[in-house]
Amino acid sequence: MLLKNDKISEVINGKRVIVKKPELLAPAGNLEKLKIAVHYGADAVFIGGQEYSLRANADNFTLEEIAEGVRFANQYGAKVYVTANIYAHNENIPGLEEYLQALEQAGVHGIIVADPLIIETARRVAPKLEVHLSTQQSMANWKAVQFWKEEGLERVVLARETTAEEIREIKEKVDIEIEAFIHGAMCSAYSGRCVLSNHMTARDSNRGGCCQSCRWDYDLYQLEGDKEIPLFDENDAPFAMSAKDLNLIRAIPTMIELGVDSLKIEGRMKSIHYVATVVSVYRKVIDAYCADPDNFVIREEWIKELDKCANRDTAPSFFEGMPGYTDHMYGSHSRKTSHEFAGLVLEYDKETKIVTLQQRNFFKPGDEVEFFGPEIENFTQVVEKIWDEDGNELDAARHPLQIVKFKVEREVFPYNMMRKEI
Repeated sequence: MLLKNDKISEVINGKRVIVKKPELLAPAGNLEKLKIAVHYGADAVFIGGQEYSLRANADNFTLEEIAEGVRFANQYGAKVYVTANIYAHNENIPGLEEYLQALEQAGVHGIIVADPLIIETARRVAPKLEVHLSTQQSMANWKAVQFWKEEGLERVVLARETTAEEIREIKEKVDIEIEAFIHGAMCSAYSGRCVLSNHMTARDSNRGGCCQSCRWDYDLYQLEGDKEIPLFDENDAPFAMSAKDLNLIRAIPTMIELGVDSLKIEGRMKSIHYVATVVSVYRKVIDAYCADPDNFVIREEWIKELDKCANRDTAPSFFEGMPGYTDHMYGSHSRKTSHEFAGLVLEYDKETKIVTLQQRNFFKPGDEVEFFGPEIENFTQVVEKIWDEDGNELDAARHPLQIVKFKVEREVFPYNMMRKEI
């Protein structure tokens, strides 16, 4: 049973429809990714500033770029959340108040925070900012969620390790917005609590420096006195402790019926092709289920679409219960990627049927390519002649970000993408 005030569906004209539609929350590592995420259907994006964020290696946003991103998102009715989810050290305290006030002034909707110092400071100096508790706090029980509600937080981002039944109980007992991950990388520890990175590379996982030690190859030895005895044969695959990436596309109906308020995609350091592909797929799943939940069927084309962008092997992880060994990757770094991003549409001339495209990966005449985007149904065609900006014929589009032109029979739109099978 869900909360009485947490009404999920209604019967309208004899058909049940979902009236509590969850937010689709997408990652944006820079301004281009923010615009792509919103254009492809995200209701909100989460971004990192150049300080206080756990993705130190992402491009991250200056305050001016944050303000520009907010203005762009507002045009589409989308929200911008800024991660400020480090655990602060003494040197992080100077400038914190000014930074939070600048975020508020830029029109940011909310911040995602783990450290109580940053939470308290935001409440005091930037009260218009919603405060969402980061997954770094590893929330997986309703008592802890209740504590943070009583502290005045508007939303809690659950640990990736939370099961469906745990989510159900949290929603039954605590009237607070719940955000849950649906797609992306899994941490081998509770998120951010691993110290392998600190130990091996002096890069602090809890201050944005994680070097992903869990994805390295390891050989196993037993120490006997001063001797290291190998516990492997030369032909053995190296041992890795990496979890498979999270993929909950088949669980979206359950999450909607549970009343989860925000469905979160991980990946601020992923490409615009990844962001566009994953956001567009989950947008279709959410919209289709909410429009007619009782007759909803997951389409295999959606499943296959997710495999067209850069993915490692995936699993439902903890959502269905405690994961087993098949949800981890041992001695393998396999990727499930069938296509590569080849170009971004800049404009299309309906009279001549010529597309102007920014090249993102090598392609040549004779290649079969696929176009996709929110305004069109996916379609494929063979590339014929290719020209550069000056009208010179090319034997291939071989230079990164090169502007090229060629004929496309069906209409395409700016921000549509082109990819080709690997």
